Amino acid sequence: MVVLKKIRASTLMETLVATVLIIVIFIVSSMILNNLFLNITNSNTRKMASHLSELEYLYINDKLLLPYTDDVDNWTITVYKIKSENQQKVILTAVNSVTKKSIEVINYKE
Repeated sequence: MVVLKKIRASTLMETLVATVLIIVIFIVSSMILNNLFLNITNSNTRKMASHLSELEYLYINDKLLLPYTDDVDNWTITVYKIKSENQQKVILTAVNSVTKKSIEVINYKE
């Protein structure tokens, strides 16, 4: 005859406590990851920097009429000309209306 051994099992209370701890850890880690991804997407300015480079190229090749303003997604783009002393500066700025982040490019045309 087979002798059955008693296997020590956990109580219902221990199981509930372990489940609650696992759920709390999962919720906290998902909130941290969500915040991290949100910050990464808000601080990404590559698309706008590329658009400003395209506008700068158009200006250098005399295809862009100044002053220039445009709204792309949440960004407001302005391009204007300043004459100082013997130099002519063209300033390209892009300001995000949501995050208030700004990008500025200065071009000195000869």
